[in-house]
Amino acid sequence: MTAVIHVIGLGVKQQAELNSDARTALDQAGVVFGSERQLATVKHLLGEQQVQPLPPLTELAAQLGLAQQQHPSVAILASGDPLFYGIGSWLKRHVESSQLAFYPAISSLQAVCHALGLALQDVDVLSLHGRPVEKIRTRLAPDRTLLILTDQHSTPQRLAQECLAAGFDQSELTVCASMGYRNQKIQRFPVTKLARLRRKFDPLHVSVIEVRGRGSLLPVFPGIADEHFHTGVEAGKGMITKRAVRLNILSLLQPGAGDVIWDIGAGCGSVAVELAYWTPKARVLAVEQHAERLQCLEINRQRFGVVDNLIVVDGRAPTALAGLDAPNKIFIGGSDGELPTLLQTLWEQLPLHSMIVGSAVTETSKAWWLGFWQQRQQAQDADLETLQVAVSPGSTLAGQLIYRPNLPVSLFRFIKTGATDDVA
Repeated sequence: MTAVIHVIGLGVKQQAELNSDARTALDQAGVVFGSERQLATVKHLLGEQQVQPLPPLTELAAQLGLAQQQHPSVAILASGDPLFYGIGSWLKRHVESSQLAFYPAISSLQAVCHALGLALQDVDVLSLHGRPVEKIRTRLAPDRTLLILTDQHSTPQRLAQECLAAGFDQSELTVCASMGYRNQKIQRFPVTKLARLRRKFDPLHVSVIEVRGRGSLLPVFPGIADEHFHTGVEAGKGMITKRAVRLNILSLLQPGAGDVIWDIGAGCGSVAVELAYWTPKARVLAVEQHAERLQCLEINRQRFGVVDNLIVVDGRAPTALAGLDAPNKIFIGGSDGELPTLLQTLWEQLPLHSMIVGSAVTETSKAWWLGFWQQRQQAQDADLETLQVAVSPGSTLAGQLIYRPNLPVSLFRFIKTGATDDVA
């Protein structure tokens, strides 16, 4: 019988105080994995168990497998609640659920909330541990309170600088260090002061940001202003899908958690950025071949902090699509004349209930989309929807308000349903 792995949360005490179930699991373990700090907190509870430093995650699965062969019971020590931004999530992905038992404890985030009088349901939790600092840009918004798990790159000073760069200069940041230890320390700073402060903080800390200020370009609702995207030309111009059309595309795609979305012919990335920004648990792959647009796309990826879930693919479809994660949703904004072949290939590979959404401005591209529409009607293998977006932005002429019409954009959506029985 395979040994059970007991994942034991330690709370935020200098010496761990375990409940009876967790204590029994620790007592019965043949080997205990933990960091140096974690092992020190249970030293007074250990008997003859073998202790092992927690290895890098790339080596942990192999070491756990070996330990399970040698011992009837294995324990892994975890900081706080193992299943709340803890090692439990990794274990769930790599170990059979039947082999895992979890023992929760108070997390550092809970301890911080109680120390500061914050209701946990009223704050947003973000882990920057092992993640790019720029990801904070997806969470900075007026009157929001952020609890941030950090690493050596996401220092309090760097977070303060991010607040200032985003226009939230009235924000305050609280550093909560060594929670539950004798040297616990809580310090509050205006970000204007903290950004210039030259000092080091205890690495075992949580940062709390109360976001205040007007903000600048980071959005609070879908429909990012065209001028906020970098295009390499005049603000609001260049190779981006304009806001009014973009919102219709987002509505047709209905992005959700777990989606893998291809944006083919991504240009400077306005559609891809919005998809990734508002759907953090989706993966967006933006395919673009033109060097100047690729540079703008990467700048916008960084500008809006979608560095975790927006992947830039340099190349031309369909060649560049080989080896990418299989999509369940595809948006085609440009194809460099490859649209008929591209559509046929993608449709054949697309799973049932997946979709393709496309846009057309020129009569040539519209004709290609209409041809594909007729093919799908004949095959009866898709739910079809189309609309035309015609927008006339307001401006002034000789001091008078006028509306100048943009070229209309035709949008198409095809949801794959499979051929009916009576269609060959």
